[in-house]
Amino acid sequence: MKAIINVFGLALVLSACAVGVSAQQVAPAETTTAGGEPRVALTEATTAFDAAGRVALGGRLRTTALAGTQDAPARNVLIAIENRSQFFYNYVSGSATFYDAAGVRCGEGMWKVGTLAVGEVAEVDTPGLRLTCTPAAWRIVAINLLTRSTDAAKPDGGSSPAPDGATPAGTPATAATPSSRVDAVATTSPASAMPRLEININGRTLPLQIGNPIEIIVGNERVNIVVNPVP
Repeated sequence: MKAIINVFGLALVLSACAVGVSAQQVAPAETTTAGGEPRVALTEATTAFDAAGRVALGGRLRTTALAGTQDAPARNVLIAIENRSQFFYNYVSGSATFYDAAGVRCGEGMWKVGTLAVGEVAEVDTPGLRLTCTPAAWRIVAINLLTRSTDAAKPDGGSSPAPDGATPAGTPATAATPSSRVDAVATTSPASAMPRLEININGRTLPLQIGNPIEIIVGNERVNIVVNPVP
């Protein structure tokens, strides 16, 4: 009886070890950052997401030979940025980050695109880059994704049928009372009178939209600017 129990216990131990080894073999390597942007090899395309977690941009390195040291850092690379979203962007900016074979960040540069249509690819550079290693992986992060403003609705010139209670075409209209003129002014859409806005930061002009955040980097701090209408 003791021999049977010992054999049964040995079988359980071997089964647990086999399960542990199998779990170690199928567990994927951690390749993403805290923000969700994947960290990929230099020859692979990477992806950036918007604030809602949707795929916004794709990126591919155009500079194939990358190497730098602390004494002689690489200062610039070329990147192809693709609009993979369903939105037309008036302005797009972000960062490209590089990592060595040990996963240590060894370079980060900023890039920007003026306008980017859906499916369009633009080549950008990273003039602020300081790469101090021979990188093994990289990623991109979208910082500003400013979409195109919606055009204000225009009147149809009277071609639409008159709503119930309105004066039919050809019928002389009575003079509007003061209260009706006040109501007409009150119901006028503010969007039609809203001018196009922009913000100038040290000579750099960015399009500005109500409620759409703009994130800029001041020193080592990222500043988030949001313009909202006064209630």
